[in-house]
Amino acid sequence: MTYIALEEAFIIPELAARRPRTPPLIRVGDRYAEQCLRRLGDIEEHRLPDMDAHGIDIQVLSLSVPGIQADPDAPAAVDNARFANDFLARTIARHPTRFRGFAALRLQDPAAAVTELERCVRQLGFRGALVNDHTHGRYLDDPAYDELWSALEELQVPLYLHPGSLPYDDWHVLRGRPEMYGASWSWQAETGGHAMRLIYAGVFDRHPTATLILGHLGEFLPFQRSRIDSRYRTLQVEAPLRRMPSQYIGSNILITTSGVLAPDAVQAAVLTIGADAVMFAVDYPYEETAEAVASIEKADLPPRTKEKIAHLNARRVLGI
Repeated sequence: MTYIALEEAFIIPELAARRPRTPPLIRVGDRYAEQCLRRLGDIEEHRLPDMDAHGIDIQVLSLSVPGIQADPDAPAAVDNARFANDFLARTIARHPTRFRGFAALRLQDPAAAVTELERCVRQLGFRGALVNDHTHGRYLDDPAYDELWSALEELQVPLYLHPGSLPYDDWHVLRGRPEMYGASWSWQAETGGHAMRLIYAGVFDRHPTATLILGHLGEFLPFQRSRIDSRYRTLQVEAPLRRMPSQYIGSNILITTSGVLAPDAVQAAVLTIGADAVMFAVDYPYEETAEAVASIEKADLPPRTKEKIAHLNARRVLGI
């Protein structure tokens, strides 16, 4: 089976050196941290052999968390986004059949983000953009980002909404329980909540051809569709949506399998939002490629559906 993996991270040590150091927010074991750090900054020694060993034809690379949104001010973000995207373009140029790219955007300055997106897609050949949740507390339903949504429609590329922005406020449910912060629980809830803001704000009514991608099997949302709709029917809303909220999930909002390495969960996602809305991802190097591939291979799904998830949907959505 051919595989295109959509949520595959890299870092640039030189970029990290340009930023103020911040204490780590997630406590992981030393061995795991060392392994991730070694693989994040590598292409030839670890990444390509891992892809070859498990049948990954293409990785779509994106700057690892917290990305450009960690920059404290707009001028620094402008410089760092261009630096990161040029670095990624050179990496892809060395291995043009194996890698594609998602642009990093400086959302601190929405107009500059549009300019950089257009440059990355039209000049560098990137297949969309990936951003990490909110930007210093500002979400993508802010009217300032309408120009960005219009640009995504015009360029016909998706926006991948990934967790991992630096915390902006104090979420009491996490207090005293650091185990809950990050990919173990809070990132899914935060990013799924961000996507719900976009739905309820009418972003996809104003931009009906815009595509948002959520990782981790949709950050809880696909499995809450019926409840979202039943509760929406009970609400008094200022600006009613053109469709029921669940109908944006699986049409404007697509999902990947990143980080959820369970065949039964993949099957459930397909049953919930349809085979055309699910795409493969590993979440390399934070997850193991072998387990990600096995989650598709062992799923009780028709061969054609597996092909769609493994690569056909990505080819359609990203124009590969």
